[in-house]
Amino acid sequence: MADEADDKPEAIGLHNLKPAPGSRKPRKRVGRGEGSGTGKTAGRGQKGYGSRSGAKDRARFEGGQMPIHMRMRKLRGPHMKKSMPFEPFRTHTQAVNLKDLESRFDSGAEVTLEALKAAGLGTRKDIPVKILAKGEISKPLTVHAHKFSGTARAAIEAAGGTVHVIDA
Repeated sequence: MADEADDKPEAIGLHNLKPAPGSRKPRKRVGRGEGSGTGKTAGRGQKGYGSRSGAKDRARFEGGQMPIHMRMRKLRGPHMKKSMPFEPFRTHTQAVNLKDLESRFDSGAEVTLEALKAAGLGTRKDIPVKILAKGEISKPLTVHAHKFSGTARAAIEAAGGTVHVIDA
């Protein structure tokens, strides 16, 4: 009966938690005499900036190498995509031009998101489609999209078509 109790592993709890063997070691105590191996200069070397008091305690210090914030390019302002991290605030849409609708759809066609995808337009998933006014349109089309530029809306309606805005 006693042997069975010894074979059973003890339940893990706060009372018997301990780190893995060899994973913890005592901290290095520097400047405690020559016999310790880290006496005298305490591991700082002889002379130079690193041996002085107050040295190397700056965050992001890279040992004299040109720091990363100085190696990075210095492009400023929101007008360049690569300049500042404005990407989280950028509005993403897929552009579809009127000339593409003119060339790919017949007169009186129903232009839905599925039809656009089948025609090779607006293929990116979960990104809203915006109809832009580049090119001419002469056919009456019923166009369904998330957004329309004002000029594109006017051109579609002037050609006898209708515009339907889809909620994203």
